[in-house]
Amino acid sequence: KQAKQIIKEEAERCGAYYVNERWVGGLLTNFKTVRKSILKLKLLERMEEEGVFEILPKKEVARLRRKLLKLQKLYGGIKEMQRIPDILWIVDTVREHIAVSEGRKLAIPIVAIADTNCDPDLIDYPIPGNDDAIKSIRLLTSKIADAVLEGKKRREAEGEGVVEERKAVETIEESEKRLFEEAMKMSEKYADLDRDSNVEE
Repeated sequence: KQAKQIIKEEAERCGAYYVNERWVGGLLTNFKTVRKSILKLKLLERMEEEGVFEILPKKEVARLRRKLLKLQKLYGGIKEMQRIPDILWIVDTVREHIAVSEGRKLAIPIVAIADTNCDPDLIDYPIPGNDDAIKSIRLLTSKIADAVLEGKKRREAEGEGVVEERKAVETIEESEKRLFEEAMKMSEKYADLDRDSNVEE
């Protein structure tokens, strides 16, 4: 649990995406499908923020909230990610062997803690350390976060990637808008049904 919190805090500090729960198979190798789940997550969050849940039947709201919590747990750290990452930081390569496998399939460089029980040949940039020690995880993850921040400063100075990222965000926002409109129509139907049932009573 402590390691999960460290990953979350350091990723948010440097503005990086992260997974600190179970790695979903295909998260990288089948990213298009994963994007659909992320859109569902963002749609449910939007519905909750806009008060749509308040006009739905209680059973339906309970079901949607369970779905929302599950999606937040799995995809909360990558919900704004528009494309697969350029590099991976992995704390425990044995536990996260699926992430390692997907990274290697896509030729994504892997930086990871190389404990005595892991295969260093699977890691592009192994860092000797104990992946069970909280102090070690905190120290190394903070250094990785510092490196990300430094890299971002250099990119901003050079003005790279801004146009591409803006286009990607616009595409995602269009998809979200369409899904939200569909959700609003659905909520209106529920409201009509609820009114009809009250009249019959």
